[in-house]
Amino acid sequence: MDKNLNEYPHRRYNALTGEWVLVSPHRSKRPWQGQVEKHSAEVRPQYDPGCYLCPGNSRSGGEQNPDYKDVYVFTNDFSALLKDSPDFDVVEDDIFKAESEKGICRVICFSPDHSLTVPQMKVEDIRKVVDLWIEEYQTLGSDPEINYVQIFENKGEIMGCSNPHPHGQIWASQKLPVEPSKKQHSQQEYFQKHGSTLLSDYLQKELQKDERVIFENNHFAAVVPFWATWPYEAMIIPKRAMARITDMTDDEKTALAETYKRLTMIYDKVFDVSFPYSAGIHQAPTDGKEHNEWHWHMAFYPPLLRSATVKKFMVGYEMLATPQRDITPESAAQILKNLN
Repeated sequence: MDKNLNEYPHRRYNALTGEWVLVSPHRSKRPWQGQVEKHSAEVRPQYDPGCYLCPGNSRSGGEQNPDYKDVYVFTNDFSALLKDSPDFDVVEDDIFKAESEKGICRVICFSPDHSLTVPQMKVEDIRKVVDLWIEEYQTLGSDPEINYVQIFENKGEIMGCSNPHPHGQIWASQKLPVEPSKKQHSQQEYFQKHGSTLLSDYLQKELQKDERVIFENNHFAAVVPFWATWPYEAMIIPKRAMARITDMTDDEKTALAETYKRLTMIYDKVFDVSFPYSAGIHQAPTDGKEHNEWHWHMAFYPPLLRSATVKKFMVGYEMLATPQRDITPESAAQILKNLN
């Protein structure tokens, strides 16, 4: 790596979104005078009678969960998107514009065991989650009014997760959301120019440099992106170019489960805490097009910076100008790699 990138402020280009991030490595040398909190480990029961996601319990909307034994999926009782929303457009001029948005929001319980998190689950049980992701992507995406399926997980109270029961969500929408739209544009532009996927070429170079690779197996690599914004941001990237998770072989599905578990286990070791994050899969739209330009990947955005309780916030300059980070992606990758 160029020594200047390790010593001096600079901007890094995010080839996937076309945006920039300010990196200020010298700031990590300053003394910390911010928030300090005492951390206490949380111990949860395998079954919580007050949890609306546990088997057999009533949910917030009044429905009762079945006595499920592994994974369980249902339509969110308080969905952010509604399938029966009316079609409408509001256009007063070139400034005031609005349009209807339809969709379906689903909740996936990863396990009936309330006490678990992904790094504590068995690989074979995580594989069931992967299989359900694929099934839901196919089912929701086959609806002609659904053009994008966003699979994601919020882990930890500080990430806005309202229930600690191991679960994730799927929001399927009529329109292409903002972040996938940016990646759609960048990947399409790159594919038209080079005839290969952006992430295929990127991953090949990352594996050669070995500066930001956390670990790899036969089918996937976990890397801290060159353009990472969050302190310990990471991506799981398939070594084989695939537009969708439905393109995976049986071995690749199991390898994804193993990679998901391994990365989150590493996260938990950083500050010896159940590491919070938002993670999600970005893949091709479900609009009926082939999308050879897409290379699906799973992004992890953890907020912790210097301890189990000191968080990275997007404030001030970051909200008003450009996202910024202090520790370099290379140093973050080295920390994660050493914990592997």
